[in-house]
Amino acid sequence: MSTTLIRVNELSKLYNERPVVNKVSFEVKDHEVLAIIGPNGAGKSTTLEMVLGLRKPSEGMIQFWREDYMNGIGVQLQVTSFFPGLSALENLRLFAAFYKKSLPREEATQLLKQCGLNEVANVDALKLSGGQQKRLSIAISLVHNPVVVFLDEPTAALDPQARRDIHKIVRQLKDKGTSVVITTHDMDEVMKIANRVLIMRDGVIVEAGTPKELCEKYGYVSLEEVYLHVTNGGIVK
Repeated sequence: MSTTLIRVNELSKLYNERPVVNKVSFEVKDHEVLAIIGPNGAGKSTTLEMVLGLRKPSEGMIQFWREDYMNGIGVQLQVTSFFPGLSALENLRLFAAFYKKSLPREEATQLLKQCGLNEVANVDALKLSGGQQKRLSIAISLVHNPVVVFLDEPTAALDPQARRDIHKIVRQLKDKGTSVVITTHDMDEVMKIANRVLIMRDGVIVEAGTPKELCEKYGYVSLEEVYLHVTNGGIVK
């Protein structure tokens, strides 16, 4: 039986008295990949920022599985500022120190290998390719062995091979028991790696379920068609 790690209850955020997130409720369970999807401006990022403590909710409640939950959360943002002049390995070990964790070279090398970066461990982080930098930012989010990892559009603007590499990392995280919350605009990606999906529109969750359940509910073959149906008010263009 799955355990709820994060419970979000009627979370709202108002700007100038206008709700950009309006009474959103959902759960993050253990051993799952949860995808939050929706058009730009749907409230996805604001919702995640409130869960991560980067924005204060106007209303609602967020419950975590333990009091010191921040030590169990990893975050990969769309842009990570690496330290210039330091290699991928050195950046990784330095970020680990920010979590007050001593990361031995052997352990750091193993983490880079897990993320497909062992061959560029000694390359200046700022000279890595876009895909390699995304993988390094994911590796950094894992230095403290988190229980839940938040990945914000980890495959945006990457080539097909780089996307596959990151999909593999996500599956490995799930297989070892780490829960993953991912935002993305790639519906094929969601179909391949997500256990559950939340679709947001205009600050509210308008649909939730497994990719298969949502496709069957609306009678579509692909999740992209479901997404277009739900976010366009029933019109698939």
